[in-house]
Amino acid sequence: MVRTLCLDVGEKRIGVAVSNPSGTIAQGVKVYNRGSFKQDLEEIRALTRTFEASRIVIGLPKNLDGSLGNKANDMLALAEKIQSATGIPVEPWDERFSTNEAHRIFDMASVKQKKRKGVIDMIAAQIILQGYLDAQKNA
Repeated sequence: MVRTLCLDVGEKRIGVAVSNPSGTIAQGVKVYNRGSFKQDLEEIRALTRTFEASRIVIGLPKNLDGSLGNKANDMLALAEKIQSATGIPVEPWDERFSTNEAHRIFDMASVKQKKRKGVIDMIAAQIILQGYLDAQKNA
């Protein structure tokens, strides 16, 4: 059984989600407020230990046409650094529309904007991870 940790990395926060042990269901875990790169790596290492993750998925912010822009290239470089620092495979996964989908879920539940701020990145990570898990199941 492979547990997968998912990171939705933003400028200020990282949304975190994890799969169940059978790798079929994504669950939001937390939102981490970013510090220095060293602090961020320590948090990611701690999360991989806590959840016994053997894989990390990181959201890849592709352009609408599917091409890779500066942000996506930065995320690929970050993925390599995380993989090198943790020794755990890091797989980039298309995150287009994940935050929009998270907002849509909150709209349907009539959650006000103020209450979304602290959890929107976690829900986006959960959406990214569920898409990844579903694709693996169907592969």
